Amino acid sequence: MLTMDQVNMRNQRVLIRLDLNVPLESGSITSFIRINKALPTLKKALSIAKKVIVMSHLGRPQEGKFEKRYSLEPIAKYLGEKLDLTVSVCSSFSEVSDMVGKLILLENVRFNQGEKSNCEKLSKKYASLCDIFVMDAFATAHREQASTQGVARYASKACIGPLLQKEIESLNKCFDNPERPVSAIVGGSKVSSKLGVLENLSQRVDYLIVGGGIANTFLVAANKKIGKSLYEEKLVKRAKKIMELVEVVVPTDVVVANDLSDKSVGSIKMIDNIHSHEMILDLGPETLEKISKILKNSKTIIWNGPLGVFEIEQFSKGTKNVSLAVAESKAFSAAGGGDTIAAIEKYNIARDISYISTGGGAFLKFLESGSLPALKIHPENHN
Repeated sequence: MLTMDQVNMRNQRVLIRLDLNVPLESGSITSFIRINKALPTLKKALSIAKKVIVMSHLGRPQEGKFEKRYSLEPIAKYLGEKLDLTVSVCSSFSEVSDMVGKLILLENVRFNQGEKSNCEKLSKKYASLCDIFVMDAFATAHREQASTQGVARYASKACIGPLLQKEIESLNKCFDNPERPVSAIVGGSKVSSKLGVLENLSQRVDYLIVGGGIANTFLVAANKKIGKSLYEEKLVKRAKKIMELVEVVVPTDVVVANDLSDKSVGSIKMIDNIHSHEMILDLGPETLEKISKILKNSKTIIWNGPLGVFEIEQFSKGTKNVSLAVAESKAFSAAGGGDTIAAIEKYNIARDISYISTGGGAFLKFLESGSLPALKIHPENHN
């Protein structure tokens, strides 16, 4: 797929899909990170193009209905201040060509009927606004919607922007002939939510390290007793198949408690010594030592999900130790997902992670399939 650098934007109308889905409180933006990350893309386009039109979603309004609290007006105001120009919000496609100013912000794409269903008519309307479409919103690249994928099918020219390009290049480092050994860390509560990821990674990595509730299903697949810990009985067979394909690193010792609360008292137990009234809430020291050695010797690390109930201090050691092991490793490390980023921030290791993905759902989708719907552009539509 073409990148923004490979497309001549001079005197062209450029439509850019960005991720400007920022948190708002009483109409005021509370985090500017996503907007600030998009500024270099906008500055580059504004320096060359005749007109720059930007679109994004914000929140989860009812599709086809205007809701003031989800309007992009606060974002337009902030962009105007940062770029030192007037940014108008446009709520009607027919008004775009008549609007004054070099930068126009389309109103929330989720106000448009047909956005989520990737409506052909809406996709063509978006495409009619521009000579070049730039997709630069990684966080939404896993969605087949009108503003992320449909528009690219009908635009005269389509390319990816620098933010999306960097994300894809970093992820490809983990998949396209990566340096080995490759270790993947997959945590979280349910195998079902990450089954596709686990199955795809099992064919690509050398070590698959599992933690959290996900590890419980693998422990049952390995004929281990897990007390009253939650697991997914229907997926035990699938877990066994994964264990036949790759070395799955399951816990040999764990931290257990009788219940889950911030007042629970944890104790370390070998897997074979867990009682029926106990539940697994974290990894034990023997397991953590083994994981640390694997990560130290790895050349590529993929990380998604916590390895215990890290929100509660007495069950956070597993996630903390593995986080620090990833940070201390000399491997190329890629991490993504809301809880993973929360752990990275909690343990202050962001500078030691090679690549932190900005999109949780898109990160998982890429780990599952090695591609994203927004990247599947039909080349016959573009000259």
